[in-house]
This record gives sequence, C-alpha cells and structure tokens, in this order.
Amino acid sequence: MPRILQADVDEVKARTRIDEIIGERVALRSAGVGSMKGLCPFHDEKSPSFHVRPQVGYYHCFGCGESGDVYTFLREMDHVTFTEAVERLAARIGYPLHYEDGGSAPETSGRARLYAANAAATEYFRAQMGSPEAETARAFLGERGFDAAHATHFAVGYAPRGWENMTNALTRKGFTREELLAAGLVSQGNRGVYDRFRGRLIWPIRDVTGQTIGFGARKLYEDDKGPKYLNTPETPIYKKAQVLYGLDLAKRDIARGDPKRVVVVEGYTDVMACHVAGITTAVATCGTAFGVDHINVLRRVMGDDSGHGEVVFTFDPDAAGQKAALRAFAEEKRFNAQTYVAVAPDGLDPCDLRLQRGDQAVQALMTSKVPMFEFVIDQRLASYDLATVEGRVGALRSAAPVLADIRDALLRPEYERVLARRLGMDPTDVHREVDAAARRAPKEKRPDERRSDHQAAGNRTPGGAPYGSVSAGSGQQGSAPYGSDSEPAPAVAVTLATLPRTPDVYRDRNTLMAFLQYGHLLDQELMAQALDAPYSHPAFDAVRAAILSHPERTKPGWALAAIGGVREPYRMVAGELLAAEFPAKDEQAAVLAAQDLALSKVERAMNARKNELLGAVQRIAPDSEEGRALRVQLRDLDVRIRSLRGE
Repeated sequence: MPRILQADVDEVKARTRIDEIIGERVALRSAGVGSMKGLCPFHDEKSPSFHVRPQVGYYHCFGCGESGDVYTFLREMDHVTFTEAVERLAARIGYPLHYEDGGSAPETSGRARLYAANAAATEYFRAQMGSPEAETARAFLGERGFDAAHATHFAVGYAPRGWENMTNALTRKGFTREELLAAGLVSQGNRGVYDRFRGRLIWPIRDVTGQTIGFGARKLYEDDKGPKYLNTPETPIYKKAQVLYGLDLAKRDIARGDPKRVVVVEGYTDVMACHVAGITTAVATCGTAFGVDHINVLRRVMGDDSGHGEVVFTFDPDAAGQKAALRAFAEEKRFNAQTYVAVAPDGLDPCDLRLQRGDQAVQALMTSKVPMFEFVIDQRLASYDLATVEGRVGALRSAAPVLADIRDALLRPEYERVLARRLGMDPTDVHREVDAAARRAPKEKRPDERRSDHQAAGNRTPGGAPYGSVSAGSGQQGSAPYGSDSEPAPAVAVTLATLPRTPDVYRDRNTLMAFLQYGHLLDQELMAQALDAPYSHPAFDAVRAAILSHPERTKPGWALAAIGGVREPYRMVAGELLAAEFPAKDEQAAVLAAQDLALSKVERAMNARKNELLGAVQRIAPDSEEGRALRVQLRDLDVRIRSLRGE
C-alpha cells in the first residue's frame, strides 16, 4: 500500500485538535492550564483520570496508562490502521494527501470501505424517499406526526422493493459485493447476494462521531414475511450492544445540560418524537436490551463522575416493559447519575403520546418521572397480597435487596421508612431485613477497585503489552510503538505514584513536567543547562536523556517524540509528566514558573558543585598549583551563580 508523505502526516496532525476528536466520545472539562480531563474510554472508572493536552496533541490516562496522539486514539477506539486514521482526519479537514509514489489516495480496504459503503447506502435510501414507490413510507411517517423536515433531520430513507436495487446502485459506485456483504447491506443466498433491506422504512444508525455504521428497517407491507424491525447484523464496525440510536444528535445537548440528562426510549420513532418535542437528549438501543456497554458509552458522553446527572428510562407498563426496567435496574449502580423511570399515561410510548396529546405531553413526561428504586419497589410489591401477613413478609423480603443496593447513606433510611408505611410494618423490622440483605449481597468491586487490581497485575493490555506504549505519531502503517526495542518490558511499569516522596523528587518532577509541556517557550540555553544537571531518580535521568536527544525543542511535536524515546521501564513516567496538570493559572504564569524551575535546577547544581570545591580546597595546600586552580573554579562558579539571577 502506498505510504503517505511524512510531511502530510505531520500537517494533518498539526491542523487537528485532539480535544475535538476525543471530545466527540468523552465529555472533557478544564483541568488546569492547557489540560482537560474526562472519564477514560479505555477502562471503567468512577472519577476522571483521563487527561488531554490539546496544545501538545497528547492524551494519557493515569488510571490504566493508555496514552498517545490523535492517530493512536483513532486506532485504539475504532481499530483502524494508521493510514486509515490519517485519511479519516485529512478528509475531516479537507486536506489533500500525497503519497510516496506521487499518486492520489489509493482505494483503501477494510473498515474504511465499510464506512464508505454505509455512507453511500444512506444517500441511496434518502434519495429513494422521494420516489413514487416510497409513498407508503411517507404516509407511515405522516401518520405518526412527522413531516419531510423531520425525515431529513434524521436522514430517514426508503429501501425499494426488489432484490438488487441497492446492490446495483452501490456496485456502480465501485463497491464490490464482498464489501457490501461485510457491511451487512446485503445477504448471501444460494444464487448470490441480494439486498438485505427491501420495501422498508430505513433509519441510519450512526456512531457517536456521526458516521453511519448500520441501519434499522421497519416493514411497511403486509406481504413482507420478515420481522417488524430488521437491523444490520454484527459487522466489524457495527456492534449493537455498544450503539445508541440518536446519540450523535443528542450528545451535544447531553454534555451541555445542567443537570446533564439522558432519556432512554425504546424505538426509533420514540427518539424522533422526543427530539421534535424538545427533549433532544433522547436515545434508544438498537434491537437489544440496554446493557453495560451502553452505560459506559453514556457515562463518557455525560462526564458521569458525580451524582448530579439524570438518566431517565421510559418503559411500557406491560410485562415486557417491567422486565426491561428490572434489567436496567440490575446495572443501575454503574451510574453515578441518578436514575429514573417515566411511564406515560395509559401506557403510551413517546411517539403515540406526542401524536395523541402533543409536544407538551412528552415534555411533561419528564416531570412525572420517579426514581428507579421506587419503580422497582412498586414492581416487587405488586406481586404480593399486602392484605395478608404472609404477603407483607414476602413483599419485604423481595424489596429489601433493592433498598440494600442504595448507595446514598441518607436515601436508604428514607426509603426504609417509605417501605414500612407501604407495608404497614415496624420500621425497625424493615431496617433489620434490609441490613441482612446487604450482608448477603456479593460485594462487587467498584470500577476504581478493579482498576487497582489491573495496575497490580502489571499495567498490561489484554494482549500482554505494557500500557502507555505510544504509537509513533509520525510513523507509518505497520509502525511499531515508540521505543519498541529488544529491551523486555518490566513486570510492573514505573509510574509517578511509585517514586519516592522526597523534596528532590518533587522538584525534579515539576522541572521535567515544565520542560515537556512548555520547553518550546523557554530559553533553550538555560533549559540545556538544567538538563545537564544530575537528577534524583533513574526515571528522571531516562526522561532527561530523551529530552536531550531532541535538540530542536521548538518544533511542534518534539515532546511526543521525546517521550517515545524514553527507555523502559520509565516510559510511562514520561507520559504522565507530559499529561499531568501543571500548577499555574494560565500559560504566561506556567512559562514563568517553568523558567524559575530551570533556574533553580541550575543553581542547585552549581551550589552542589561549589560545596564540593570548598571541601576540596580544605584538603589541599592553599599555595599549591591544585589549590590555586580550585580557587579559580570557585571564583568563576560564584560569578555564574550571581549571573543566573541577573545580579
């Protein structure tokens, strides 16, 4: 495959804001001068340890150790090749790439082609929506209160009847039948492939970045013997357990909300109805139950590290809806946000509610929400005859584990009193049973505890490689991670947290942090003098040596290249130094502080040398040649020390 010119690789990265790319998947907030942070997308955590430095173009997680540049992020998140990552970002900013053979962009394969095929299919289905045959589809939407503008906003399309309409249209655009099959757009039959979606209303399913990865299709004709809803099968880019329909449209309002609120509904038209009614944070699962992967996606988009957010589930009051609610409740504790259930009057879903009672009724649905705990308790009590002693005791035993799961130390006793009143029982008996249920429940580790176990195991990826290996941002496809030499990785990587807690270590940490983050703005001669001084720990010596190996420290990206050259087992320390929050109120203050740290480092080294010379002078005859030479060195050193501070 042709290699992209290195100059283009560097230019695309320089023109791309890493915080914008990461911010499409992770809610980021300020974390000090030049730094942002959010919940790590690579491991489960309760509080944010994932830091992004936009000006450096670098991210690092202090929890799991994952780090890298914008290309690394796309490769890890989307499992694309290096070339595909560069091409995707180049297309995003409209930058024309050039290749080593002088040609234009090659026809890429793999995941990039699957994205392209889905994008082409979206346009095809949208175009068909205006055809005479699509009158049934337009009528379907109209009967549910949606007009042409709504259809356009959600890119709703139509798949015409017939076996090869879409297949022929996309093959004329250069897609092979094998690519269409891999994308889930066609199915394999005895006589070849045929359109998977035929005679159906089509909703494009997009990932959080807005790229179409699959489709949901609703049948329109009585003679269609297929299921009512048909989705794209699992493909390399479409994993239904990780996808939420409408999240690409909802994510901005979710992140901006105060409090941040997500509304989880059950269908595509429910998402449309909520958005049209003004509830623009609604999302839906795609042919599967709401699960752990969905929670992880939402937590990152919400920035769910406090209890101030809200997740509102809408369920039908029938048996299927109650079952869905209980499944959601089983994973509720994974949210820091408060969870609620909203059930519309008469059991209407949001689409029917809007159709029958208007937008205001959908909006009012949010005001009628009840805490998830209350909803589940009601479900537990409903199956018991509370008029009998046996029924009340059974109901208590059924509801007690629900209350035992309440984390809030103030909420739990309140709910115990509510339950006691509902059952007509002594609050002491209810409290005793809830406590017993809490003791019986298995103690599931919190995400941060699981993370600690992960670190103790050696900070290693599932494949065995140490965390923190940074893909060379200037490397090409197939390139090895930074520092991929023959030196074996340590059993446990060294991190800042593992270093001794001494004043010298603290000072050297801040000094090297300043150099990596603001070295391009410092006096290079002073910085070189500070780097020549001795450092308090071998990890800092390794970082210092790597920085010195990059003499042109004013060029963009030098710090990333420098930390890539740090030898193991100290590479993660370098990544943490580059990503850590520097203690300053703004960039100007940070540069001044960095300059002062450099001065202090040089001055301390000079003073240490002065003390050595003074000791040597005392041991040598003052009128000897060696004694006179030492006094000359002392005099010159005093002059240099005074000149450091401009004296």
